Amino acid sequence: MDKPKLIVDGKRMDGRAMDELRPILIKAGVLNKADGSAYIEWGKNKVLAAVYGPRECIPKHDENPYKALVRCTYRMSPFCSLEEHGRRGPSRRGTEISKLISNVFDTVVMAEHFPKTAIDIFVEVLQADGGTRVAGLTAAAVALADAGIPMKDVVCGVAAGKIDGEIAVDFGKYEDNFGESDIPVAVSPRTGELLLLQMDGMLTKDEVMRSVDMAISASMKVHELQVAALKERYAEKEKSGALGGEGDNGGGSLPSDAGGGRQGMALQPVPGDAGESAR
Repeated sequence: MDKPKLIVDGKRMDGRAMDELRPILIKAGVLNKADGSAYIEWGKNKVLAAVYGPRECIPKHDENPYKALVRCTYRMSPFCSLEEHGRRGPSRRGTEISKLISNVFDTVVMAEHFPKTAIDIFVEVLQADGGTRVAGLTAAAVALADAGIPMKDVVCGVAAGKIDGEIAVDFGKYEDNFGESDIPVAVSPRTGELLLLQMDGMLTKDEVMRSVDMAISASMKVHELQVAALKERYAEKEKSGALGGEGDNGGGSLPSDAGGGRQGMALQPVPGDAGESAR
């Protein structure tokens, strides 16, 4: 396929400005059996995140006597895009992103409160259209908060880079494929600390600084949506009586049970293979 024109009359292919995000929808608490979960629609991306734990660490030799093991499994479904069609099992890219997300949350999760346990994060990309790495990380942060896992901050991220010689944020599929450079960024909104910074392509020092600044600024807008989703989830729990009040047993966009989270909710035993449903 020939390279399309990514910028026409000062606007991008989908009509956005250079600093404009795609439409984003975030919903917390969408899975019954997970301790915490979240669903995000970011442009045409559709990503589901689930958290199980703290729970028994298997295999035992991975167990840490001083803190919980935070581990993530990122996977693109075989049907999520034409490029992924028919592919099954782990990939080099999936393994890399799983490791990156694990490292990010190992920094912010207060794992020292849960020694000899594991906190498992599963990120499943249902539909891909560029930027699934930061979309999955953003959904995983909401799922961890929904599970009541103590964290220093709710992490969020946005990618920035250069397309047709211009610095822009939040690349779509064609911008990601045909742009000159791409810089995924994850940030701690409370402190402004960068938790993830990668670069694909070539940029000048000034272009790198401008890209990072634009990504951080856009991340703050994403963080507001994360907070709003968690407030909505908390209100649903309170209304349903899951936080100690009176009400029915509803909550979330899907039917919920009392084992659907850790913030003030009754805990249920989690089978050793409970994460398989989110893999």
